[in-house]
Amino acid sequence: MSTPENKPASEASDASIETGAKKPKKKLIIILTLLLLIAGGAGAAWMLIPHKAEGKDAAARKAESAPVGPPVFVVMEPFTVNLQPDGQFLQATFTLQIANADESGSIKLYMPQVRSRLLLMLSNKTVTELSTVEGKTKLSAEIASLIEQPFASGVKPVKISNVFFTSFVIQ
Repeated sequence: MSTPENKPASEASDASIETGAKKPKKKLIIILTLLLLIAGGAGAAWMLIPHKAEGKDAAARKAESAPVGPPVFVVMEPFTVNLQPDGQFLQATFTLQIANADESGSIKLYMPQVRSRLLLMLSNKTVTELSTVEGKTKLSAEIASLIEQPFASGVKPVKISNVFFTSFVIQ
């Protein structure tokens, strides 16, 4: 029977390499498994913890979507304009929906500018542009964006929620 001391040097080194090679493989597998668990936990924590920037955006969206109060409407006086190029005319009446009564006061205060902007815009329209539903929808959006422009420097812009046509006659 041979003892480890009696084994040749090459056999002893082979045995130590085999046992030594198994230990690092086990350690490597354990370390990789732990790293994957840590990375997975960190990813899950990042997904579950609310972020400050997203929280602010969500709060802003919630504030915008939450109804503040009853709707406020501003009834506009009728507009009569000549349409391009045939000399036909448009007679239109519409109502603006706005967020609050403060903005109603601003619109009424600057009503001459509002009417002037709208008359200039409407007088450049043609019958073919206004005769379809799509044309009226586009006109509604144009009216809202035109009124939302600030009336003077330092004046807070008005937010128009909707434009409702109450009368629309082309002759």
